[in-house]
Amino acid sequence: MTRPAYTSLAPLALAAFLSACASTPATPPPAPVSAPTPAPTPPSGQAPVASAPQSAMPSALSFAGLAGWAEEDHLAALNAFRAGCGVSRDPAATRVCGLAKATKDLDVSGAKAFIEANFRVEAVGGGGDGLLTAYFAPQYEARMSRNAEFSAPLRGLPADLVVLDLGPFEPALVGKKITGHVEGSTFVPYPDRAEIEATPSDKPLAWMRPEELFFLQIQGSGVLVLPDGRRVRAVFAGTNGKPFVGIAIAMRDKGLLPDNNTSAEAIRTWLAEHRGPEADAIMRLNPRYVFFRTVPDDGKEPAGAAGVALPPGRAIAVDPGHHAYGGFYWLDAAAPKLVGAFPVYRRAVTALDTGGAIKGEVRADLYMGSGAAAGVEAGRVRHTLRLYRLTPNP
Repeated sequence: MTRPAYTSLAPLALAAFLSACASTPATPPPAPVSAPTPAPTPPSGQAPVASAPQSAMPSALSFAGLAGWAEEDHLAALNAFRAGCGVSRDPAATRVCGLAKATKDLDVSGAKAFIEANFRVEAVGGGGDGLLTAYFAPQYEARMSRNAEFSAPLRGLPADLVVLDLGPFEPALVGKKITGHVEGSTFVPYPDRAEIEATPSDKPLAWMRPEELFFLQIQGSGVLVLPDGRRVRAVFAGTNGKPFVGIAIAMRDKGLLPDNNTSAEAIRTWLAEHRGPEADAIMRLNPRYVFFRTVPDDGKEPAGAAGVALPPGRAIAVDPGHHAYGGFYWLDAAAPKLVGAFPVYRRAVTALDTGGAIKGEVRADLYMGSGAAAGVEAGRVRHTLRLYRLTPNP
């Protein structure tokens, strides 16, 4: 999706996206945000575990040494690989992808044997710790005209916004882009969130609650539900080129939220309860602004930056500077930082997306699916991550 994390749906994550990216359901859960709540069951069917220490990998990496490998749903893992492997440009991955798609009627044990025979385990980042967050495809109420509650315009890509590729001007800058607009005869940076929001929108695509628009911009895509029942998808169209700045740490440091409860649901609830100048000031700490286009909602899962529909619980957004789309990985994530979080996420996933807050080698953002329940779970994911690449054998 591209998220600013969806660029195809355009890719940001949740608690970590709000401290590095975040998202929340349209309707907050009934429990008070400060109270611990039971951890939800992850969408892949992973069984709960009583304790979740991250075991050290043996020096010789093997599937048997992966914590949680024996309990994995290997057929679901292989199906996730099949869904996304076609985008890979690696010859070995292309070969194994063809085998996987040609191999029919495998059961769980057959899928396990296939994976173990055709892949090898490699530690990413030398086996060091990183960060797992999560994101989802939200659904929000919207209106076609403004009122006191629905006061934030969903803006389309401005006609004056220009993304300039610097590569043709300087070989050392190949791949570097800047975003701005022309003032007189000068190319200048595009305005930040505060300045954009201070400018009236001449042709808004819809009107939303301010805090929900903020979260939609973090997620990069979502479904808008109108009063007459119509549903339209808001799709990432571009940004103002400013860096993403999470607000969770600032809210904690200002004493607005406790350190262990800066989940997306807690942040969204606070913003809704303080809607107006107070909430606006917090949201404007993030200068990045995302623009959208709208398309009919087909009811399907959104596509990630790789152009492939994201399988819930089995797709991750990664930093494309370190990982290729279509890559197959094993997540070993434990030691959650937020109240109510599921203790571990251990599963095979495919890299199909990216996001503005997803930077670094041992960094992943797990796609949870669509709707409120996925949003609640995604908002609680901020786990210490060990990441393993399942590399196709030549």
